[in-house]
Amino acid sequence: MQVVAACARRPWLVVVVAAALGGGAFTYSASHIAIDTNSTSLIAEDVAWRKREMVFDTAFPQRADLIAVVVDGATPELAERSTAALAQRLSSQIGPFRAVWRPDGGAFFDRAGLLFESTADLSQTTQRLISAQPLLGSLAADPSVRGLMDALALLVEGAQADPTRFDELAQPLVTLADTFDGIAAARVPAFSWHTLIAGRAPEPRELRRFILVQPVLDYSALQPGERARGTIRQAARELGLDADPWVRVRQTGRLIAAILLSLGVGLIVTTAFGLIVLGTLNLISIAFAVLFVGLGVDFGIQFCVCYRAKRYTGDDLHLALRDAGGEIGGALALAAASIAAGFYAFLPTEYRGVSELGVIAGTGMIVAFIASVSLLPALVALLRPPGERAPVGYAALGPLDRFLTRRRHAVLAVAGIVAAGSLALLPRLQFDFNPLHLKSAKAESVATLLDLMQDPNTTPNTLDVLAPSLADAAALARRLEQLPEVDHAITLASFLPDGQNEKLALIEDAALLLDPVLNPGRAKRPPNDDETVRAMQRTAQLLAQAAAAHPGTAVAAAALRLGKALRTLAQSEPAQRERARAVLIPGLLATLDQLRAAMQAGPVTLATLPDDLKRDWIASDGRARIEVFPKGDADDNETLRRFVDAVRALAPEATGAPVSIQESSRTVVRAFLQAGLWAFLAITVLLAVTLRRATDVVLTLAPLVLSGLATLGICVAIGLPLNFENIIALPLLFGIGVAFNIYFVMAWRSGKRELLPSSLTRAVIFSALTTGTAFGSLWLSHHPGTSSMGKLLALSLACTLISALLFLPALLGEPRLRR
Repeated sequence: MQVVAACARRPWLVVVVAAALGGGAFTYSASHIAIDTNSTSLIAEDVAWRKREMVFDTAFPQRADLIAVVVDGATPELAERSTAALAQRLSSQIGPFRAVWRPDGGAFFDRAGLLFESTADLSQTTQRLISAQPLLGSLAADPSVRGLMDALALLVEGAQADPTRFDELAQPLVTLADTFDGIAAARVPAFSWHTLIAGRAPEPRELRRFILVQPVLDYSALQPGERARGTIRQAARELGLDADPWVRVRQTGRLIAAILLSLGVGLIVTTAFGLIVLGTLNLISIAFAVLFVGLGVDFGIQFCVCYRAKRYTGDDLHLALRDAGGEIGGALALAAASIAAGFYAFLPTEYRGVSELGVIAGTGMIVAFIASVSLLPALVALLRPPGERAPVGYAALGPLDRFLTRRRHAVLAVAGIVAAGSLALLPRLQFDFNPLHLKSAKAESVATLLDLMQDPNTTPNTLDVLAPSLADAAALARRLEQLPEVDHAITLASFLPDGQNEKLALIEDAALLLDPVLNPGRAKRPPNDDETVRAMQRTAQLLAQAAAAHPGTAVAAAALRLGKALRTLAQSEPAQRERARAVLIPGLLATLDQLRAAMQAGPVTLATLPDDLKRDWIASDGRARIEVFPKGDADDNETLRRFVDAVRALAPEATGAPVSIQESSRTVVRAFLQAGLWAFLAITVLLAVTLRRATDVVLTLAPLVLSGLATLGICVAIGLPLNFENIIALPLLFGIGVAFNIYFVMAWRSGKRELLPSSLTRAVIFSALTTGTAFGSLWLSHHPGTSSMGKLLALSLACTLISALLFLPALLGEPRLRR
């Protein structure tokens, strides 16, 4: 190849031109680098399901790109108080957020919350509140530790005359004893007035609150919502929520130098090309760097190993470079053209990410080839590596080569069995379309999502359906709820409680008795420390008397323990009693306020629903939203697939995360199948034009087909599904497989015998090991997506290498030229 000889003769000119080109490309790339991290832009907007998604986003723009802040508290009061404080703090932050709101809180739910209970549950709730009048009256009149002591004394005195009523105090006394023991021991116990008054432990849903945040996203950043997430974490720290143990806020040699230098220049030039043509890179097209390095290093290794073989037979450096170019240049050109054609075949796909990857990676192959036959030989000429003292090939592989040729029919039969077996396994190949499975379950956001999926009421894997009106939405929701795959469906009408007349009557009856209790004419002034101490001592003495009157009972043991804790606390420093106030009183005040609001419940109609709630369910043009929740494990792919199919059978326009995930997976798979077919056809045509023998085209492509089938068959056998990350390994497999086969077939066509002992095999093995070491090490990553990519890369490289080194020599047999 004359280009190689010319570049070797004028190495400094080539290096200066390459440095200028690389420097200009680097300057341009550094000043124009931009990565579009918006994953929705990876798929063309004219795809049907994307159109439906955009229609919904237009109708409810406030539902797009939400961050869900999940606040878990040890008690309902703590969860509510922490959420309210965090929501207020975030609402004051204008820059990072478009909107901040609470979907499960606010004045409306405080006032109307009891109406959403069943009539039977509400009847029990009002009866418990009425029974707790003495306790509530004392606490409302004196919301302090002194008031709690007086209320407790009143309850004990009233129950002593009735053993049955006294036994009912066992659980409240145990709860208070645990709390005061913790305070006396300088711990920060979690105390719930809700538990004390309701007489039961809170349900998991009562310990969790939500804040929805619509962030301002910066898609030029690697993490578009990082500013918003950082602000949320900072607000939680400032409020002390991250330090609170009871609150959790959640939201990852010289020839080598020559090869690396030429590879680096080529990568910089390819990056600049991508930015000039496309303007920005995306989350998929940025993988061109992986493909460029994996395939570009192969070109460099092939050239340098061929050069070393020529240098062994003759010590003249320039002559060795020229001869290496003449021998390997044609094969490199054909390999680069074939791989580039394969990548360009990605252009017509609907998957924009892959389409743009094809543009950059295809051009990158041309750049890598040019660098390998121009800059690389110039650098070798300048670095002047020493001559070779030993043959470059693997003489020990000679017997294996002869065995494969002699037993070629048996080898081909084994290959046929492998191909047939792999082909039979292909229908069982899985594509894991859930991107959540590509992330570490230890990551805060993933752990939170997995936790939310355990509850059908909080799972994020819901579907949204638009109906022409609220009446239509309610009717369709009833039909959807009949599906076995659906747990329930919600519309704005779901916020209109049923049986309101009967429930309001129960609340009104309770309010008649509780209103004067909860709203005393004048509350007592806050006590000083001496008054608190006397109240504790008085109550401790009363508890001791009650325990003595009922010896041997559980309630007596609880009374004695509580009395001991109160005496200890009364004798402690004032700071200990202040800790008691901090643990008990803020929750009491919030509980009393909630009870006052609940007693003011009135009829709930569409007109009385809050405007922000209605905006979440009714679009500006009157269309109504239905949210559909799946039944079963929302993290299971098959469950989600059945759920989506069932809902879309009734509501074809349904959209949401499960549809987006499932449809995007189909788009990706379809894009890769389409691109693979076009790439295979393009390479076949190119090989046919170049090789001009149909049999040689088959000889070149057969090992590629075998290694591809074997790779996918092994994926089925070991349970490795394809996913959004490891599927990127397939173009690399395709490119390297084509290149290796072309090198061997071209050498065989030139009449070379015993290819395995030759320097060509050394180059192929080192190329595979280089790529395998670089990318196969990803297998060790703790990140599931990255690990699966490394696993598939290592597996595909192994299959490609075995196919090229064992199957292809047997397939080729003796060369046609026997001189």
